Amino acid sequence: MTPLEKIIGEIIAAEGPMTIDRYMGLCLGHPVHGYYMNRDPFGEKGDFMTAPEISQVFGELIGVWCVAAWAAMGKSTPFNLVELGPGRGTLMADILKATKVMPGFCDAARVHLVEMSPVLRELQKEKLGNAVAWHESMANMPEGPMLLVANEFFDAVPIRQFEKRHGKWLERCIGAEGMGFMPAALDNTQGADGDVIEFTPQRVEIAKEIGQRLAKQKGCALIIDYGHLQTTPGDTLQAVRAHKYVAVTDRPGESDITSHVDFEALGKALAQGGATVLPAITQRAFLLAMGLEQRTAMLSSRADAKTKEILDRGAARLVGEREMGHLFKVMVGTSPDLATPYPFGMP
Repeated sequence: MTPLEKIIGEIIAAEGPMTIDRYMGLCLGHPVHGYYMNRDPFGEKGDFMTAPEISQVFGELIGVWCVAAWAAMGKSTPFNLVELGPGRGTLMADILKATKVMPGFCDAARVHLVEMSPVLRELQKEKLGNAVAWHESMANMPEGPMLLVANEFFDAVPIRQFEKRHGKWLERCIGAEGMGFMPAALDNTQGADGDVIEFTPQRVEIAKEIGQRLAKQKGCALIIDYGHLQTTPGDTLQAVRAHKYVAVTDRPGESDITSHVDFEALGKALAQGGATVLPAITQRAFLLAMGLEQRTAMLSSRADAKTKEILDRGAARLVGEREMGHLFKVMVGTSPDLATPYPFGMP
């Protein structure tokens, strides 16, 4: 039994079963025993790999996109360069490296990282230095023109789940015996028995806040995550440890718990906040349009055989139709008066 499992058991004994979002929030963010609070989960020795750790080209292309978006913003000086859930700081480091070729960009950028993990903050500081501001949430981040990047952030925001059984919706919960159900005040007559729907109120609030900031000041938000383009029933809750799927209730605090992002719902929330939202596209379409093949070929042309193999394998994983290429989607939200940033809105 993990320390967090004992704590959760005591809460359930005192208060009864807890909803999935509360359980997920404790597993990931408990101040002492939460998964993200006391470990580096990334890389081969961790539990999973994110795109920035797979290939430097990913971050470089995001940097190129940021430069173009900044130009569309009229090269605002200064502006907030924001990343939500920056991991080890690898993506931001690659963005800053790539954007040095654009005169004025790095001088104008004020880097803000939204990160709750003390362990990851230290890794970010090692990679990026002290010229960075850290925040627990967006609430205390300064106002101003903004370029925001969120790569594999929203998938880790806690969700609620409801399942229809015998004609009634019940909320999934965690009880003393593991996964169970509790009565739900859900006014939804649609769906068949066995259907599962996921609600993400915390995601909605964060997306609305981003939209509100974009409505007030010039800016763009680039959101990259795995998920689906349209709202649809389905159970997408999952847990991963050591690169393998495990039960959500297995060793709380020691596994990463996530769910697929509903990009239709996320886009609606951004729009409710006041942003203009373009239809999401696949990561494959985005990266190929941004020049992934050309950049990989350029790096490979002056690399040794081993490095070339690593570059090719990384590119294939990022855009492969059976890899991350189709599973991951990319969405952009902008201030209402900005032109559609490339490659969104392309035929």
